[in-house]
Amino acid sequence: MATLPNPLPSLAADPSGRALGLELPPGKLIDTTDDGPWHEPLLWHTEAPAAPGDWATLGSAPRTAGLLPLLIDVGGSQGGPEEWELMPEEMSYPGDHDADEVLAGYWEEYAQDELDLDADVDYPGKEAVTELFGEAEEFAETIAPHGVQWPGLAPATAPEADADDRATEVADSLAGGGSWLKEPRLALVPARRSADIPAAIGWSGPVNYEGDVARICAVLRSWEDRFGVRVVALTFDQLVLSVAAPPTTPAEAEAVAAEHFAFCPDNITQDESETLRAYAADEVLGKRVWSFWWD
Repeated sequence: MATLPNPLPSLAADPSGRALGLELPPGKLIDTTDDGPWHEPLLWHTEAPAAPGDWATLGSAPRTAGLLPLLIDVGGSQGGPEEWELMPEEMSYPGDHDADEVLAGYWEEYAQDELDLDADVDYPGKEAVTELFGEAEEFAETIAPHGVQWPGLAPATAPEADADDRATEVADSLAGGGSWLKEPRLALVPARRSADIPAAIGWSGPVNYEGDVARICAVLRSWEDRFGVRVVALTFDQLVLSVAAPPTTPAEAEAVAAEHFAFCPDNITQDESETLRAYAADEVLGKRVWSFWWD
């Protein structure tokens, strides 16, 4: 599918964005990738720290120009997006992938084999797999109440807020100080929909798990449709989503938690929750924010 025209190059000669109908504060264009400068800017971000209200003020008008808002952290140990090893050349198109197929593939690759393997049988890479997931019996406890078969996509849940309003609420809370974002900046990204933002900038946060982030974005598109999520923030290796329709029952939360496990096993295997049931109760049930981190 053809991509939308990128309006960011016009900001080089018109930094305020007036030609696009915008009134932007001082900012900078980012075209740096792991393989040198990209042929066009991948994103723009403000020079000044983000503050509550910026998302609503700066993030709404640019939508008509084909730009979507995003918070980025320029103060992490990996620095700003110039240091993030962006890989736009590795991205396919999110619409070419099916979320159920993507998640089923992840689940089968990282779950089914573990449950089927005899703990006494040696095999290449066993030490690394066991370190991450534990022995088969331990792993079965980790993913309960689900089993070796991919349980399928969770049903959609009823929205409790408008998705864009919830994104504004979460963005304001992250920009308000005291969050784990050390130096948040408001960014604008040329993308068709919020779920496509990671692929649009060539984000490589999950590269040790998935090299083509468009496949990750296919899942985000499905979550947009079923749970009203929006991509609110990115760091070097962390993704933060607002959720307008969070699960409201334990059963709903456990169904969604299975998707989270397939999407990002580190969220459970390297989290204090340790099991899918505990994670569902602690991090999914009624939560307005979902956060993912890949080692």
